[in-house]
Amino acid sequence: MTTRWLRPTRPGQQPRLEFGADYNPEQWPREVWDDDIRLMRAAGVTVVSLAIFSWARLEPREGEYDFGWLDEVMDLLHAGGISVDLATATASPPPWLTTKHPEILPVDQQGRTIWPGGRQQWRPTSPVFREHALRLVRAMAGRYGNHPALTAWHVSNELGCHNVYDFSDDAAAAFRGWLRERYTDLDALNAAWGTSFWSQHYSEWAQILPPRLAATHPNPTQQLDFKRFSSDALREYLRAERDVLHELTPDVPVTTNFMIMGAQKPMDYAAWAADVDFVSNDHYRLPGPQSLDDLSFSASLTAGVAGGDPWFLMEHSASAVNWQPVNVPKKPGELLRDSLTHVAHGADAVCFFQWRQSRAGAEKYHSAMVPHAGADSDVFRGVVELGATLQRLSALSGVRRTAARTAIVFDWDSWWASEQDSHPTERLRYKQEALDWYSAFLALGVRVDVVPAHAELAGYDLVVAPILHVVPGELRERLEGYVTGGGHLVTTYFSGIVDEHDHVWLGGYPGALRELLGIRIEEFEPLLDGETAALSNGTTGTVWTDHVEVTGDGVEVLARYKEGGAAITRRTAGRGSAAYVSTRLGPDGLAPVLAELLERAGIGSELPQELRGRVELAIRGEFWFLINRTAEPVELTGLDGEVLHGRADLIEPRGVTVLRRTV
Repeated sequence: MTTRWLRPTRPGQQPRLEFGADYNPEQWPREVWDDDIRLMRAAGVTVVSLAIFSWARLEPREGEYDFGWLDEVMDLLHAGGISVDLATATASPPPWLTTKHPEILPVDQQGRTIWPGGRQQWRPTSPVFREHALRLVRAMAGRYGNHPALTAWHVSNELGCHNVYDFSDDAAAAFRGWLRERYTDLDALNAAWGTSFWSQHYSEWAQILPPRLAATHPNPTQQLDFKRFSSDALREYLRAERDVLHELTPDVPVTTNFMIMGAQKPMDYAAWAADVDFVSNDHYRLPGPQSLDDLSFSASLTAGVAGGDPWFLMEHSASAVNWQPVNVPKKPGELLRDSLTHVAHGADAVCFFQWRQSRAGAEKYHSAMVPHAGADSDVFRGVVELGATLQRLSALSGVRRTAARTAIVFDWDSWWASEQDSHPTERLRYKQEALDWYSAFLALGVRVDVVPAHAELAGYDLVVAPILHVVPGELRERLEGYVTGGGHLVTTYFSGIVDEHDHVWLGGYPGALRELLGIRIEEFEPLLDGETAALSNGTTGTVWTDHVEVTGDGVEVLARYKEGGAAITRRTAGRGSAAYVSTRLGPDGLAPVLAELLERAGIGSELPQELRGRVELAIRGEFWFLINRTAEPVELTGLDGEVLHGRADLIEPRGVTVLRRTV
């Protein structure tokens, strides 16, 4: 992936951490705009994303453009020293377009039209939508490509957030084209999809449809391929806009905002990263006991998707959101702590949705940098404090994340396939298992990177690949080479089971990894709700168990089920090892297991003992971020260095201390 960063908008502009928000001036009277610029300057804002949902204002009627208001806003921002990440404004089509061309509207799995009234009411594969959208992109690039405020292009917005799975006739035609490219001929497709089952053999391409509502479980490989296709369809649309922008404004970098957070699994961002000039991400905290861990996990995965390069936090919340069942405000210190956690994992820009809290519309109760209460508010005072902090940390700009000795592999194919229907259990949750391992690393004070499955693993001493369900032959060979070359692999239940076509590796589970792990499992033994399985090491499993037979040389049983049988195994192979955890232990249960595996691999924490578990450590070059994981003050001892943020003697509750260390 070739990366670029924001284009400087001022002569001699020095590297800095960017700071800002989505800005929607069209929601406000003209007299508010001057106040916006004044407050942005007071807060230290350096960049805003503009015109994201402005298509209906920019093109009020087909082919008629009204750029006057946007011209004025662009000029005002530039005069105020604020650069613009300018959106292509294609995220949601205007009413005139959906009225004239209802054929651009998505169709759900049951054949129902997704009507206008919300946002993203368009088919990713619609040629009619693309024609109109790319015409607008060309108009935007032609008008603003040389504007001095323009620092980057922002393609659409959160592609696929609401329209990733479209089952329309346009999608069906595009799906068939995608399948032709993937399989070349029907014989290969029939073999890959296992169509001998249930009389599904295809004799013509026209017979193939998306997995629409069916009498029972649709073909599993058809479902998996449709997930792959749907991600690729949006990716191809991203490329279409990007190519126009690169053609007309080759010196301006292009990005789009990913959503590496929570349950946003439909888009394979690890593949998309190669199609933008720099990676951008939106992240919103989810409620629950692992909320802060999930923030850190998502930030680490964003860095992994970005290949370790700095990235842009395009959106997060200043306080409460509006889309959860109960939307609580952030506690004192959380605005700054959450922001700096992203910076700790490689973000060189920290931005919010949005600048000024809306008076009307579906997101009027979503927090903003300037809340309904105005500048005389705790939220805005926190925003000003964050802006000043980012200015003090400007030396971080451009510094790559420092790789850890350990990694967690995150694989979109396995996420998609492992949670499909007609499986041994519907209770399995791929992302949750990965997050539990991440929490266990944090509890032990050990830094861990989250990386895509295609990442180079040789630089890591220990790699955890939870529920690595889909293992093609090439990946199996890479994992075997990693272990024999001295790496320590850890994997879990329901791993190694199928190949890239969702076909089971025969001969016993865990299939592709059976010989490497030195074990064999004849039949899965998932647990019913409320059932548990006690282990000899004092932990308790849920969701899943396996009856593990030790078959290979060099296999050691680290823990057994109290009712009998191996539960956790470790096999030495070459200069490395391969371990297997056959049940869900949760973060607390995984911590002692992980501690033993780390010790055997010769990996320890870089933190003093008294900080482990209470403080998260993230490192970018000589900059150490110490993030308080608790609501209590943590005494800071055993580490020296120049204090760039926070206190040298303790870390405030929900606080962060940043040290510049030479070690």
